[in-house]
Amino acid sequence: IGVLKRLLPNHLSSFEFKVVPKDVCGGYSCFWIKNAKTGNAKGKEIIIKGTTAVEIASALHWYLKYSCGAHISWDKTGGAQLSSVPNPGSLPPVKDKGVIIQHSYVWWDWERWEKELDWMALQGINLPLAFTGQEAIWEKVFKNFNTSKKDLDGFFGGPAFLAWARMGNLHAWGGPLQQSWLDQQLALQKLILTRIVELGMTPVLPSFSGNVPESLKRIFPSANITRLGDWNTVNGDPRWCCTYLLDPSDPLFVEIGDAFIRQQMEEYGDITDIYNCDTFNENSPPTNDLAYISLLGAAVYKAMSKTDKDAVWLMQGWLFSSDSAFWKPPQMKALLHSVPLGKMIVLDLFADVKPIWETSSQFYETPYVCQNYSLFLLHNFGGNIEMYGILDVISSGPVDARISQNSTMVGVGMCIEGIEQNPVVYELMSEMAFRSEKVPLKEWLKSYSYRRYGKKDPQIDSAWEILHQTIYNCTDGIADHNKDFIVQFPDWDPSDYFHTNMSKETHVHNLFAHNNTKRFFLRETTTDLPRAHLWHSTEEVIIALQLFLDAGSHLAGSLTYSSDVLNFLLQNSIDDNSILSKLANQVYLDAMTAFQQKNAKALTLQSLKFVELIKDIDTLLASDDNLLLGTWIESAKNLAASPREMRQYEWNARTQVTMWYDTTKTNQSKLHDYANKFWSGLLEKYYLPRASTYFTYLLASLVQKEGFKLEEWRREWISFSNKRQSGTELYPVRAQGDALAISKALSKKYLG
Repeated sequence: IGVLKRLLPNHLSSFEFKVVPKDVCGGYSCFWIKNAKTGNAKGKEIIIKGTTAVEIASALHWYLKYSCGAHISWDKTGGAQLSSVPNPGSLPPVKDKGVIIQHSYVWWDWERWEKELDWMALQGINLPLAFTGQEAIWEKVFKNFNTSKKDLDGFFGGPAFLAWARMGNLHAWGGPLQQSWLDQQLALQKLILTRIVELGMTPVLPSFSGNVPESLKRIFPSANITRLGDWNTVNGDPRWCCTYLLDPSDPLFVEIGDAFIRQQMEEYGDITDIYNCDTFNENSPPTNDLAYISLLGAAVYKAMSKTDKDAVWLMQGWLFSSDSAFWKPPQMKALLHSVPLGKMIVLDLFADVKPIWETSSQFYETPYVCQNYSLFLLHNFGGNIEMYGILDVISSGPVDARISQNSTMVGVGMCIEGIEQNPVVYELMSEMAFRSEKVPLKEWLKSYSYRRYGKKDPQIDSAWEILHQTIYNCTDGIADHNKDFIVQFPDWDPSDYFHTNMSKETHVHNLFAHNNTKRFFLRETTTDLPRAHLWHSTEEVIIALQLFLDAGSHLAGSLTYSSDVLNFLLQNSIDDNSILSKLANQVYLDAMTAFQQKNAKALTLQSLKFVELIKDIDTLLASDDNLLLGTWIESAKNLAASPREMRQYEWNARTQVTMWYDTTKTNQSKLHDYANKFWSGLLEKYYLPRASTYFTYLLASLVQKEGFKLEEWRREWISFSNKRQSGTELYPVRAQGDALAISKALSKKYLG
């Protein structure tokens, strides 16, 4: 009822909700939508029954989509389209006897979390990760093991880097965490968990993986505590890298792990039996000895189950992809079989591109969740903003996995690095939990476009047919991570390439594979001359764009339509006359050719084109409230309890979307631009100065007839970036201009 009240408050009297036992659905989770008796005294029109509250919310969403033509998306991708829902008293009836569907399987405040939890319930998500506030729990646990506040200051990561600190990749970077943050996040977690339980979901809480503060070596000198290897620092800086790991064979391991479970129960109550623990995420174990790996798994589970006898270990299978050289079949079996059968669930995180279940005999009979997409439905890395997907795989992969021989699949899910993009991908993926057969995409996309924009339009239908076969049909096996040169500018000396390679045909290569960091292990093979990721027919995409623009008069006023047009124009290409960001990629390559030919005039011209494109794109982005750097920064500052915290949180927010990690005077972070964003403010004030400075050095090398001074450029750029990260200048938080009008003007300018 709460979801309906927040979504359609005038329709509260139109629906009747009822929770029913699983026996009604043959022992499975399900929902049932049927018509109320006409003329009933309460004025009810639709009756929805479900085995839990989340099934009822899913049923409400299903009815609104397929009976009323409504669409519910994130605010940043256009928001909800509810104008097609009739007034109370006029709701359309469901056909025949009704609909029965079996369920097969950082800077947010409470207001934003409440919206997300409603969205999750409407999508049918029933097993959400609930990690907020865990540092407050760890503070209480470690204090009982005699660690001090100062000890923990060097252990916890900053607010924008908590995920990586929790996985043992780094420590202290962006910290320390203030007590007000710890208290605030714990209070927020309690609100989140209350709503999760209220909605009928089962929360997944964290558990102990062995990462401990350095001080435990001093406090427990006999404990077996070792140090992990470096994770992406520039030079192995011990201030941030090489976290400490308590050996699972040490009795202290289970003692600490059990204390953490008990502390969570004390704070939240006994609300779940499912706990997440990810061992050696992008860090290899100290040995591949099978006995050690088995002992590790057994100790992790024992720490969970000592107090909670019904504990189930939920583990992401990312390590089996990112470090496949280590995790051979014997090592995988040793870990997966180290816990009682049925007490572990593995998330096959990258099943949309590289499904592990197909090559591991169904995870060696361990139940798993087929995770088709973002990074995790590893569809998205770094929260990058780019239209991308593999709809055919989403519409069939979960079905194939479920009906495959000896299948141990128990559900589908999404575990993405960044949300609020590509809504078509997530709507389809969410539906796969309720579908037993493959989805006929042509008809589904027609229904989707009608619901998303609120009107039927044959031009839009034709455009989505093209999008399905092009942008949303990436089958090259490459993980998409936006590498457009504006947002991920190449850090190289082009002279080194042109000394030995002079043919422009070799422009197909890519500079961005970083063999020394597993964050990038799925990128194209490194050669020399850079190239951004392009996987679709450019000629067809321009036709789809024109169809979208031609529908503008019919769909004017639709926020979802404006959002899609803006993203379409921004990120997609048309051969050598690419649109905006993709055009900038070609302009960059033309500049490199001019440099090769020692043509200073042409280099100047291409440099000016590149800068002009950045300015035009920034203007386009500024017309959308959801694509502003200022919104991100202000959301971080708003959580601060003091001016000191405000500066720290702002630094965290700025750093994550720019340099990300540590630098030296002449070495950029290995993760620079990992979380790049097409946001107004970030383009003109950060990416533009970087490109301008680089081209200035490039031109000077031609004019002065000397080598390109790469190190000097790096020194100047890194200094600028570090100052920008520590800056406090304000950025707009409200859109300026008409997005559709600007889109049409830029389309005319660049398409002629």
